[in-house]
Amino acid sequence: MRPLLALVAAFALLCRAGPVDAQPVGQFPFALTREGQMLGAVEGEVASFKGLAYAAPPVGPLRWRPPQATSASPDMRTAYDYGAPCLQPSMPGASEDCLTLNVFRPFGVDGPLPVMVFIHGGGFVTGTVNDPLFDGAKLAQAGLIVVTLNFRLGALGWLVHSGLSEGGSGNYGLMDQIAALRWVHDNIAAFGGDPGNVTLFGTGSGATSIALLMLCAQSRDLFHKAILQSVPARARLRSAQEAETQGKRFIASLGPDADPRATTPARVLVAERSLLAGSSRSFTPAMDGGLVTEDVAGGFAAGHESRIPLMIGANDDETRFDGELDIKEELASSGTTIEGLRQLYPDVARPSELAARFYTDKVFSEPARLLARLHAAAGAPTFRYRFAYIPEARRGNPDAGHGRELQFIFGVEGLPGAGIFSRHDREVASRMRAYWTNFAKSGDPNGPDLPRWDAAAGGDRLLLITNESMSSGDDPWSDRLDRLAR
Repeated sequence: MRPLLALVAAFALLCRAGPVDAQPVGQFPFALTREGQMLGAVEGEVASFKGLAYAAPPVGPLRWRPPQATSASPDMRTAYDYGAPCLQPSMPGASEDCLTLNVFRPFGVDGPLPVMVFIHGGGFVTGTVNDPLFDGAKLAQAGLIVVTLNFRLGALGWLVHSGLSEGGSGNYGLMDQIAALRWVHDNIAAFGGDPGNVTLFGTGSGATSIALLMLCAQSRDLFHKAILQSVPARARLRSAQEAETQGKRFIASLGPDADPRATTPARVLVAERSLLAGSSRSFTPAMDGGLVTEDVAGGFAAGHESRIPLMIGANDDETRFDGELDIKEELASSGTTIEGLRQLYPDVARPSELAARFYTDKVFSEPARLLARLHAAAGAPTFRYRFAYIPEARRGNPDAGHGRELQFIFGVEGLPGAGIFSRHDREVASRMRAYWTNFAKSGDPNGPDLPRWDAAAGGDRLLLITNESMSSGDDPWSDRLDRLAR
């Protein structure tokens, strides 16, 4: 009832107050965007605007095409509910009509405020920011605007086929992210945000997306800082030829008489699952000669990335519920044997734990160090971390480590996948959010009452976040990571 009363009161004030653009933006859950007038909801100290379309629905003739602009409307639109998740297997309510974003801002606070834009993970085939874990309210309370966005996934996001791509890209998910960033640039001032102070942050494939955006000329002026969490930076992207071959297999699996743009979403998912059964990387970004021209590690080594402030790190355990297949694929591709792993990890006995440790180091820890070294050497402010904290209630039976830091950053509790924190857990979460939001505000994570976080320049310094402490130091894994980097 409280949010509803706030909305009614705010709307009544707006009607009496005159032109919308004359109002202090922090006083009402209202924003005048280029597409029209949006009315949000207020709960506690935060106003939220959910399900805002940043591009036209990519359906019918717009399937497998670059995102198109939305149309303006003279009507006031309510923005109380999330839009649909993008189409994916086993996701209730998922739809092709999904190019929406959500805005959270501190209520009653005028701007311009720094902006944080979150790009979710999920291996480019699953995920949505509609997940309650990604509610931006806690972050917004620190005096920022938080934007979370959905983008096309799986075959609809990353299919390459000469008969559909019209320019050879196929990286439609990346195009969607750029379209969302353009929307933020054009509209965020209406919510009290500063379009000249935008920070991107994301985990896993979300972090890979951000790294690619740092290398992409089309997005370079749309954000100013980046936070890469658990980025598999040495992962090789699909070549244009590989992607085209997979695209032909996908189209063939639809059936000889199928019109790809008219076939049903259910049929698209059946064909998608068929290819994913053979390789989890069937639908990921590919080299297209336009948006994507080089692998992440190669692009950073060549100094082609934006020279913006960077925070980067990984968790000390990056296994996850679907990680067994990934671990096996990584072991097979590296040619590493269990005996070889015993030399790297002499204190670990079980083969499954050896493989998991190797997977974390090879795919996440060493590549994060590589990007930090390269970016710092280019003269850009760089801060590296390793997150090794486990919530107190879970230490007897820890859950999968990949993405564990997200609950601490967003501060959500009591939901599926996000249990209740202890007092000490909340203290750690509060400090982590402070680091993240300080960095978004100024490009430096340090602040009052926080342990000093040394920049990575000139060595392997990083912030270690463990069950016992949070402090800067030399990386204790350096020797082992050196061996893995060879």
